[in-house]
Amino acid sequence: MANPDEVTHAPAIGPASTQTRRAGSLKTGAGFRLVGQRTSAVAATVWLAATALGASPSWTELLQRSDDWHRGTAGRLATEHVLAWQTAAGDWPKNVDTTGPVIDPKNEYRGTFDNGATTRELRFLARAYVATGEDRARQAVVRGLDHVLSAQYSNGGWPQSYPPGPGYARHITFNDDTMVRLLELVRDVATRDDWAWVGEAHRQRARVAFDRGVQCILKCQIRSGGRLTAWCAQHDELTLEPRPARSYELVSLSGAESARILRFLMNLEPPSPELATAIEAGASWFEAVKLTGIRVEQVANDRVVKPDTTAPPLWARFYELETHRPIFTGRDGVKRYTLAEIERERRNGYAWYGTWGESVARDYQAWRARYGSIKPTTSSLDADQPPSRDPLTTSRNP
Repeated sequence: MANPDEVTHAPAIGPASTQTRRAGSLKTGAGFRLVGQRTSAVAATVWLAATALGASPSWTELLQRSDDWHRGTAGRLATEHVLAWQTAAGDWPKNVDTTGPVIDPKNEYRGTFDNGATTRELRFLARAYVATGEDRARQAVVRGLDHVLSAQYSNGGWPQSYPPGPGYARHITFNDDTMVRLLELVRDVATRDDWAWVGEAHRQRARVAFDRGVQCILKCQIRSGGRLTAWCAQHDELTLEPRPARSYELVSLSGAESARILRFLMNLEPPSPELATAIEAGASWFEAVKLTGIRVEQVANDRVVKPDTTAPPLWARFYELETHRPIFTGRDGVKRYTLAEIERERRNGYAWYGTWGESVARDYQAWRARYGSIKPTTSSLDADQPPSRDPLTTSRNP
């Protein structure tokens, strides 16, 4: 499963900017003008030379770069690349290094919100604009932000991509933290001083989108046996019921996505009674479904579950709705109850177990220490809340 926080090392191919396609040239922030059919090849050479001394940085690192870096050659060149990767709709593709050059301008890649795409590019260009005053960065952010706000359903959810199409991408998408990342973005647009330049109209739209999105999360929390529990990785865009995605991603209670949702909710201040109820229920569910007495290890290039009474607790990626038993599925789409029952390729190619509940328990203890009693509030977004330390997470813990 792709880590959305890491810049991929795959060749960067995708749509060129309108300027590049029309003019056949690209003037970089480093002062280079790349002309004609050799534009992409020269751009790639320049970028590779600039990054030859070190590995590609993570997006977390890039979003923490200083104003001086953004004003320098490397920062301006990265900005040019990110601008060139933006689609006509205003979003960005996933699983490519959008800080690197567009190698194939004829390849029209589809933008998405999946795997951290679009939210990270918008944050990067917003930082670039504040540091450099580059108006093309400002325009790209406004266009991208408009795309994000337009993509939100009236019930507050977001699809995986927009327009969503007929497949599972149309569902409200918690998978790989898609909706949480979008909510963190619009929260920051609405509240942080370094986003004030977008204007009051966009900030108000972002505030409305945030509150609507939080309400959607609360309405999606699944009841099982009469009790609130956790969330599926996808929910129906109309009924809010849990929905499947790929053949091995069945309707379920998701340990991974629910952990991120709960940590996000615990960061909202002050919590309303409704919000507190959701958090208490979710934290209780994580405690109830933790798996003890087992460990997962690699044996002869295969992932194996072994008994171990000394091992720390684990959580399954997916739990059955009715029984809360861990479930595992191969590409045949058949539900099974042990990892060993699915094919080797899927056993080793997906995150079936994790320590997600540890962060929930840690944050829940801190949350309970802050709120001995819950006071009512009319909004889940406090305009005076301090900005998060990590621009890609609202958690108080590293």
